[in-house]
Amino acid sequence: MKKILAILLSLLTLLSCGLLSACSAEKTQPDTPDTETVWETVSEAYIYAFPLVLTDATKTLSTNTDGTMTGRAPINQFNHAQKLADASFRTVVTPNVDTVYSQAWLDIREEPMIFVLPETDRFCNVQLLDAWTNTAAVLDKAGAYAIALPDWEGELPDGVTRVDVPTATVWSITRTVLSGNEDLPNVCAIQEQMQLLPLSAYVQGGEYAAPQGAYKEENDFVPVNKVLSMTPAEFFNTANALMQVNPPADADEELLKKLSAINVGAGKTFDAALLGEGAAERWTQMLQGLRATLAADGAKYAQKLGQWIYYGKPIGDFGTEYTYRAMVALVGLGANTVDVAIYPKTAVDETGAALTGEKKYTLHFETLPPTLEGGFWSVTAYGEDDFLIDNSIDRYCINDRSDFKLNADGTLDIILSKDAPEDTSNWLPVSDGEFHLFMRIYVPDMTALDSWQPPVIREQ
Repeated sequence: MKKILAILLSLLTLLSCGLLSACSAEKTQPDTPDTETVWETVSEAYIYAFPLVLTDATKTLSTNTDGTMTGRAPINQFNHAQKLADASFRTVVTPNVDTVYSQAWLDIREEPMIFVLPETDRFCNVQLLDAWTNTAAVLDKAGAYAIALPDWEGELPDGVTRVDVPTATVWSITRTVLSGNEDLPNVCAIQEQMQLLPLSAYVQGGEYAAPQGAYKEENDFVPVNKVLSMTPAEFFNTANALMQVNPPADADEELLKKLSAINVGAGKTFDAALLGEGAAERWTQMLQGLRATLAADGAKYAQKLGQWIYYGKPIGDFGTEYTYRAMVALVGLGANTVDVAIYPKTAVDETGAALTGEKKYTLHFETLPPTLEGGFWSVTAYGEDDFLIDNSIDRYCINDRSDFKLNADGTLDIILSKDAPEDTSNWLPVSDGEFHLFMRIYVPDMTALDSWQPPVIREQ
């Protein structure tokens, strides 16, 4: 558990590094008990609202375009990725090289949005997240879906399935699996058949000209940096406004009564004066202290799988686990629930020594990862910078679609080394320095996982 906590704390430290260092080292006088109580509530309120504010900042950046910018799309329009990540990709850390993404940010205040998912010959899964980072629904069957607010009243055409999402902001993430770059045209054909349009346009025959959108220079920012740099008034008044259109869950009622004491809640106005003297320094100190709080709470949900670790339930459907929700938002915004995917990670060999390209290893599977129908698995290598590792054969992962060779007894050995072996069929290239692995298991058989023997990494 100490090792898990150390890993999580290290990750959070890296994410926060440089963002919170502008505070003065000057010490303040001890706070009065009343002020201490206020700051305890402020800390709870920050943890509670952080995912909501970060989601909004991510939406603002992702939709900041006039329609001509790659990787972005206006509200209610698809942003289709057209290729897999490679070693030159530097937009998002630990990129996935199993699936191609099709994303959209929806606003369903005026009317439902219709999402048409075509028939496919592969895993094609649509995750619908609400504004609080909970997975509201997963669409995994072809059909037409009306994504609506729960209080929407109206009639839907025959054959359209209603899907309620509790917030006006909806983040749609479609993941379509492929087998290497040669399979990209097939994925693009699937993307072209997807449809996203308002209900009113759908019932009139599907003719719809999407708005062009607009670009604003001030909205070009790194979302997490933007949020962590907010003043108390900026942060909480942003949260208060967002709660008006993205209402908190009923289960949050008890906490919201407490937070109302500092004017945090839908439509309220936060007054920074209640924070007392030295508020700027105390705010910075609070954010720095939260790193340990988030890491400790995350450790409670970290599941061991042999020498691997992954985040377990209730990831993606957090309920009232507010601290866990904030931690996952910070390190993995848009996380799936475990029934859809788990992401075990390791940075050590079976002896606990750090993985390094100065050595050669064998990643040994007694049996392959257990998945249910339609599931798949992969093992991807990343350098110390969390990006894919440049190599001579442009191979970044080995997966169930790879042309690997099994041993005579049905086991699998993957070679981890910086230099190519004579036979590269089972070679996963790694970096010169330290590296780590992510094993992605989509649609995992969670029952079989309990007795499954995870792969081990042994130095050759």
